[in-house]
Amino acid sequence: MQYLSVLIFGLPVEFLVLSFITILCALYVVTNKNPIHSVLALIMTFFSISAHYIILNAQFLAIVNLIVYAGTIMVLFLFVLMLLNLNKDSEPQVKMGWQVAATIAAGLLLVVLAASLHKSSEYVSRNPVEGVGLVKNLGKYLFSEFLVPFELSGILFLAAMVGAVFLGKRKTDDESTEMEETA
Repeated sequence: MQYLSVLIFGLPVEFLVLSFITILCALYVVTNKNPIHSVLALIMTFFSISAHYIILNAQFLAIVNLIVYAGTIMVLFLFVLMLLNLNKDSEPQVKMGWQVAATIAAGLLLVVLAASLHKSSEYVSRNPVEGVGLVKNLGKYLFSEFLVPFELSGILFLAAMVGAVFLGKRKTDDESTEMEETA
């Protein structure tokens, strides 16, 4: 993918705009008091991270990020938030010292990330690699060099699913016999 934009600080403008959106949404997740709004902002953060993957020519990671995180995990978060009865009385009060320490730590992390991005932009612009992150290349490596670990992980997932179904069915049968005994 060719960048038609001008580089600012060694980074493309699209990358900087997406980074700004991602950081704003992530800050909104942390600072917002309403948990539903926080989850929606987290979904927007995942969408912008997927856009970063597309800019970096990693389409497979972008799709997996959208399906797994923005889809599945966020639905689970929303269900948990809807099932919980969140009251203002049940929220713990955070002391000001912890807030100051968290702000300083976040600022230091931002400085380290900015320094690492500044250095990495020089290497990325000097060594563009074609075809990195494409599904075709991932499939080639997955089904040639890493075939045995890929198949073993599939068997492990299958065993986990069978175990979960077995435990769920067993629990349901036990509950039905208990209900019959109490009736």
